[in-house]
Amino acid sequence: MRRPIWRGTWRLALVSLVAVALQLAGCASAPKDESVETTAERLYKEAREDMLGGTFERAIKTLERVESLAAGSLLGQQALLDTAYIRWRSGERTEGLAAIDRFIKLNPSSPALDYALYLRGVINFNDSLGLLGNLARQDLSERDQSASRESFQSFKQLVDQFPQSRYAPDAKARMNFVINSLANYEVHVARYYFRRGAYVAAAARAQQAVVEYQQSPAAEEALHIMMQSYDKLQLAGLRDDAERVLRKNFPNSSFLGLGTALAPKPWWRFW
Repeated sequence: MRRPIWRGTWRLALVSLVAVALQLAGCASAPKDESVETTAERLYKEAREDMLGGTFERAIKTLERVESLAAGSLLGQQALLDTAYIRWRSGERTEGLAAIDRFIKLNPSSPALDYALYLRGVINFNDSLGLLGNLARQDLSERDQSASRESFQSFKQLVDQFPQSRYAPDAKARMNFVINSLANYEVHVARYYFRRGAYVAAAARAQQAVVEYQQSPAAEEALHIMMQSYDKLQLAGLRDDAERVLRKNFPNSSFLGLGTALAPKPWWRFW
């Protein structure tokens, strides 16, 4: 700050001092404005009350004001995460994911980044499950798996970057579930192709399930579909290779006694 340069007589200096004193006195007597920080905290408290009360629409509007007032601060970050959560719970999945992606982009070093990744994974995880009513009529493996894959990637990023996070154990459990779901989906598609005589496509999808999801229980049926498909294609060498792998990894498999007969509906289809 530049140092003021006084020019003139001592009387001018005295007048200036008096003016400053009067100005300070006026500020002391005037009502003190609420600070931006205090306003943001007050609004966030109101938003939390609306959240707990189920008034989500009003809570979202208030949280947006908090985010604007406290941009870049921890309170602003929390407001954005709460917005993402509320939008998801309100059925606005796309808007919720957009809010999370914006949070991650704006706050790559936030202490709440692990929660953001976890929340993104959970939103996609629940979307892949669908409504319980739909599950009663449609097997999980028959649903589109794009949300499952996105969910898996979010959980994997969380576990890789924050192995000590409080959310890591649950993320790992959900990852295992997603892997089995993805493997079951590949087997479902392979079975679909086989039953329609598309044996090359059936073998390819079954092989994909075996290669990508070796530890999944669905690999057992995938190997059997490969056996069936190669037999139909008169590729005895590949058929025998698939059977050898099946016997080695699943020596007690019920599929072994079926030869190249059409595989029965597996137990996980009755979930």
